[in-house]
Amino acid sequence: MWFKNLALLRFTEPFSLNATELEERLQQRRFQNCGSLELASFGWCAPLGRDTFPLVHATNGFLMICLQKEEKILPASVVNEVVAERVQEIEDRRGTPVRRKEKDALRDEVMQDLLPRAFSFSRRAYAYIDPKGGWLVVDSTSAKKTDELTSLLRQCLGSLPVVPFATRERPSLAMTLWLGENGPPPGVTLESECELRSPEEDGGIVRCRKHDLGAPEIQNHLEAGKEVIKLAFTWSDRLSLVLDENLAVKRLRFLDMVQEAAAEVDTDDAAERFDADFAVMSLELAAFLPQLAELFGGENLQAK
Repeated sequence: MWFKNLALLRFTEPFSLNATELEERLQQRRFQNCGSLELASFGWCAPLGRDTFPLVHATNGFLMICLQKEEKILPASVVNEVVAERVQEIEDRRGTPVRRKEKDALRDEVMQDLLPRAFSFSRRAYAYIDPKGGWLVVDSTSAKKTDELTSLLRQCLGSLPVVPFATRERPSLAMTLWLGENGPPPGVTLESECELRSPEEDGGIVRCRKHDLGAPEIQNHLEAGKEVIKLAFTWSDRLSLVLDENLAVKRLRFLDMVQEAAAEVDTDDAAERFDADFAVMSLELAAFLPQLAELFGGENLQAK
């Protein structure tokens, strides 16, 4: 289980529940499939994928959880077509036009009629809690998915005192300096991708991929006042990632040294493989996240 994206949240109070206590809280919102007349359903499922496994997967003090959401697929074009047919039937029968209020009622009726026959799809969002480090780490680049997960977790726990991860220095400014004469800080190796934005409102954006970031044209953009809002880099030859101006981590890859550590656990058992990968990943991120804060002048504790 390797996360590919990181939405980083900080606990403002110690997280005191152990795996058993957290499991009991999550059981009250265990995932159930959509009912025949429901558009969506979401709840907690076992990270290992089977109902026989617990809702909380604990390794070395880290607690992994998984939110599952099922949604019905009911295309607007299909609804509109059926509504139009019924409107036409009514108008032909009584010889007067159907008014807006009647159309709205018809649309609701059509939705209820079509829902039991609609296809559905499910998706999962993984996250883990690091009680010792004070992190809630969500494998997502979507603010909506992160909000869904944290909202349901808050409902189950009664409260969830977390705030977005923030640093003292503005990431855009610091990363812009990395591309300039200062160069990147120790441990950071720039890759070949960045995104630059002009500071003006509705300013232009320049996206560079597979490009030498030290090239004169990049420096010209910086001299013109553009700032880095996304940057790809490698950290200590262990992680490769794209970091944006809001400290969201995207396209995260664990490099050979990390993968080799995970490969030391030689097993064909899926549960053991999952546990070994999660153990290595969580320990690696526990070492990296404080270093990430230091790259930008340390953590902004006032944000907590």
